[in-house]
Amino acid sequence: MTSVAPHIWGLTAIGLGAILGIDFLVAFFNRKKPSSLKNAVVWTLIYVVAAIVFGILIRNWVGATHQKEFFAGWITEYSLSFDNLFVFLLIISRMKIKAELEEMVLYIGIVTSLLLRGIFIAAGSALVNRFSWVFFIFGGFLIYTAIKLFTQSEHEEWNEGKFIGKLRARGASAALLALIAIAITNVLFAFDSIPAIFGLTKSTYIIVTANVFAVMGLRQLYFVIGGLMKKLHYLSEGLSFLLGFIGVKLILEAMIEQGWHRVAGVHIPVISLTVSLGVIIGTLIATAVLSILKSKRS
Repeated sequence: MTSVAPHIWGLTAIGLGAILGIDFLVAFFNRKKPSSLKNAVVWTLIYVVAAIVFGILIRNWVGATHQKEFFAGWITEYSLSFDNLFVFLLIISRMKIKAELEEMVLYIGIVTSLLLRGIFIAAGSALVNRFSWVFFIFGGFLIYTAIKLFTQSEHEEWNEGKFIGKLRARGASAALLALIAIAITNVLFAFDSIPAIFGLTKSTYIIVTANVFAVMGLRQLYFVIGGLMKKLHYLSEGLSFLLGFIGVKLILEAMIEQGWHRVAGVHIPVISLTVSLGVIIGTLIATAVLSILKSKRS
């Protein structure tokens, strides 16, 4: 595994921190007015292009293999983030958050997501480095999540839960309730996203940067896809397939790590990063195409 020099970590942290700082200033100065679709589209494209440029340049200091891992991880985490956005939409609409407050609520919620993912990444890295069998747990959890996501109702509504209900009864503001609800759901999403990216790379640097780039543009993407979410008919099925695929990949890798190269006479295959990247991109394209076809038929 290619180690990343401390100065690379430092420069990366400064760069990403600067982008988050600019994002905060934009959200702060626009906090009293609704976000326009035009600005949301522009900023979404800026973040996507920034991630692609970073992915191209990263080859210079981590090599070609980690470059592929970054793109696989970023695309996977970005696609899983659509589920985050769907829940954000439900929470904000359910809490009846004013349009002019959405910018700051989303920004704080997304920063909370980054902090929580950082904790999960640190804990996950420590476990992976000491116990290779933990991939059995990660893989099994992803497969369980995939089945649950595939079987859940398309029209299932978000339930705020007893804790949020009690705070509401005590007079907590809608904005505060939304932030707490988003923070709680971010914890649940971290349970899915972190094991998923560990199935694609073991590099902490790649895991961190892929997650940051996947999460940074969610605030702008929220305003872009708000009206498009209902047209992504097969989003849950596509994401469930991805989680199931990565879960199986993790279990196979764990079996090989334990020295189980054959089980019942069957050779355990190694799923290469190139194959993983192809499956991820192919699944997302198929999900989009099938959703478009269903929308046209409707």
